[in-house]
Amino acid sequence: MNRFRVRTFNKLAEEGLRRLPEERYEVGPDVSGPNAIMLRSHNLHDLALPDSLFAVARAGAGVNNIPVDSLSLRGIPVFNAPGANANAVKELVVGSLLMVARNLPAARDYVRGLSGDDRQINSAVEAGKKQFTGFELPSRTLGVIGLGAIGVEVANAGLALGMQVVGYDPKVTVRRAWQLSSGVQQANQLDEIFERADVISPHVPLNGETRALVNRARLELLPPGAIVLNFSRQGVVDDAAVLELTRAGRIGAYVTDFPTASLVGQPRVVCLPHLGASTTEAEANCAVMVAENLKLYLEHGEIRASVNFPDALLPRRRPHRLAIANANVPAMVGQISIALAEASINIADLLNVSRGELAYTLIDVDEPVSKATMERIESIDGILCARLLVED
Repeated sequence: MNRFRVRTFNKLAEEGLRRLPEERYEVGPDVSGPNAIMLRSHNLHDLALPDSLFAVARAGAGVNNIPVDSLSLRGIPVFNAPGANANAVKELVVGSLLMVARNLPAARDYVRGLSGDDRQINSAVEAGKKQFTGFELPSRTLGVIGLGAIGVEVANAGLALGMQVVGYDPKVTVRRAWQLSSGVQQANQLDEIFERADVISPHVPLNGETRALVNRARLELLPPGAIVLNFSRQGVVDDAAVLELTRAGRIGAYVTDFPTASLVGQPRVVCLPHLGASTTEAEANCAVMVAENLKLYLEHGEIRASVNFPDALLPRRRPHRLAIANANVPAMVGQISIALAEASINIADLLNVSRGELAYTLIDVDEPVSKATMERIESIDGILCARLLVED
């Protein structure tokens, strides 16, 4: 029986690690020559990744700490856990919104600074409370940018709190559209969200299109006193612009899960220590999801919830399976088929899928595949990674 080696970084929930049984997996932070890496926030960009590596799995949503592009060129899928932490992030967004709507951080600090006996404190409370007058949520509009797993949860929660909710996502999936409440209004353009919303909450990955998505020009479209939330990724919001507008009184409050030296300690800015997925439930959900998908890939070559390769699910009916990652160019499947045919190997089942410049092929065959045939397939121009999987 093949035994896979999985190196771990960070502390991962035991609920997930238990999905990789000891008789089939060697798992731990000191594993050498790993076939897979499981991690949370550890930075892989400066780490030399071994030739033995087949997959990387992050127990979370964002993958900015992983060199996805270079791994793609090696035919290595990167797995994440989309939606596993959605409820945790939603609850933090709601808690933060309530916190700034009622000025709770400043009010707490005011009371902590009081001194004297009960009569003096009571007098100071009555005299000072007017400066912390807030607003109720049903009188406001929430703008949600990005309607993935988290964005849908946040939008629906806003409706449940009595807010008007406007959402924007030109790439929303059918699955997420079904999950979205019919009460969420649709914005046709991104700027429309800023023109209509009193509260802005982006929920998008950080990439070339979304960096500084919430920029000064768009922030100036918000009504005076608007609230800006960032539980998405550092860089999605232009911190310098929002800080300047907050100081000028144009923005009422800024809550971010991504502290920087320029933001910490600023009035009407609340910085949290990246708490988005920091619940025991979310950590367990993320670890379980990526462990299950990693196991599926290592043992059967199937791909589910990868950020760089397409989903590839093929029920296995033969003990011998080829799992091949290749450049998405013409004639690849034909060349692989010829190599098998000339070795007198019959194809029992085949799946070929693509995503952008990458393609992935699963082939179940009736006979064992020799080392020589595997080397011939690996030598085909455009093949990134080829694995032979044999069920015991």
